[in-house]
Amino acid sequence: MPSAERFSVETDRALGALIGGALGDALGMPTQILSAAQIARTYGFVDGFVSATADHPVSRGLAAGTITDDTEQAVLLARVLLQSGRHFNHRLWVDALLGWEREVKARGSYDLLGPSTKRALDAINAGVAPEEAGRAGDTNGAAMRIAPVGIATPLSPLEALVSRVAETCRATHNTNIAIASAAAVAAAVSHGVSGGSWKDATDQAIAAARLGAEQGYWIAGPDIASRIAWARELVLGKSQADAIRLIVELVGTGVASQQSVPAAFAVLDVADGDPWKAAVISANLGGDTDTIGAIAAGIAGACTGFANLPAAQVARLRGIDLEAMRQLAEDLVETRLDASPDGKDAVA
Repeated sequence: MPSAERFSVETDRALGALIGGALGDALGMPTQILSAAQIARTYGFVDGFVSATADHPVSRGLAAGTITDDTEQAVLLARVLLQSGRHFNHRLWVDALLGWEREVKARGSYDLLGPSTKRALDAINAGVAPEEAGRAGDTNGAAMRIAPVGIATPLSPLEALVSRVAETCRATHNTNIAIASAAAVAAAVSHGVSGGSWKDATDQAIAAARLGAEQGYWIAGPDIASRIAWARELVLGKSQADAIRLIVELVGTGVASQQSVPAAFAVLDVADGDPWKAAVISANLGGDTDTIGAIAAGIAGACTGFANLPAAQVARLRGIDLEAMRQLAEDLVETRLDASPDGKDAVA
């Protein structure tokens, strides 16, 4: 049985990943799919939670601080992981996604679904086998919700972590690009939960992305590991304003994995590993702001811990139960330590 002190530290990191991701998601909710210029005209500089405008294409009606599908699907995946045990239950995951889809449709939020997830769920509803439904999924939906896998799975051996990631991707994002992207995020989160610094998280992400690129159906596109490394180098030593311009103009902030996932790692660097700063930068980029924010702030949260998140902003989150999230973090960490030799998790 792990010591109470060790368990507490890792649980704080795990909760930091989950709530950090929620902060990035909620801050980017009203600005998603808008351009940087539109964001500036509509909201000015977004450095706090704001409501979506009444005419927003996908977020209309959502109050300030409200989470979106990024956080909801992460929570859903966490619960399925815990129910699955050692062998990921694909049927349970598909049923959970389909049930969640019905729920968001009933809330009038179907437009919040990402293109790959929406396409795969429509295919499954039409009778396509789940293992085939995800063979065209190359967008960032798997990466945006993957943090629980990183929390529940030790970083070493890296091959085992990447295999676990690939299992969870099959129904909606069963492609080399999507799996590489999700593997990068999961490895960075796992690195943080084990006690690692944000400064080294990207190196772990690049190594995992290289392994992830060998999984799933191949589709043409830039190599994720190389794109992450390039994006980090692109912003290195730049002022925040110049770095943001380079992310927007060269890396890209769209839903394509090759854009938003490297962009999130670049944001992590520009924010110096600060979760709230990562969320703020992401919210003002334009494009898929909520997902970039969820990934960047989630990784930063894993590397700094819940105790270092801004309490006043956490209290303003809508759509999540903090105590339920704390329990999820504890359960995921227990799963992680059960998978580690002698209940120990080596510090990265």
